[in-house]
Amino acid sequence: MADWTWRFEKADGTEVAPAVEPEEFTTQGDAESWIGEQWKELVAGGADQVFLHEDGSLIYGPMSLHAEEAEPEPVAEPVAEADA
Repeated sequence: MADWTWRFEKADGTEVAPAVEPEEFTTQGDAESWIGEQWKELVAGGADQVFLHEDGSLIYGPMSLHAEEAEPEPVAEPVAEADA
């Protein structure tokens, strides 16, 4: 059975201990659901980014834990079609 784990880092790549101790994950979905629930506490504890590993192999990362505060794109008004 696969073992899914997170690595927690500061923005400069320094590994940090997580503010919330992760459980053991047997699926990628479980690991990703957990990070989605805990990211605010992890940021408050000093983590800036995470990497996901399966059985020691990197799956993806770095993934920022900081929410982007960008302005939403304006929605274009639909163009009315001319009567034919």
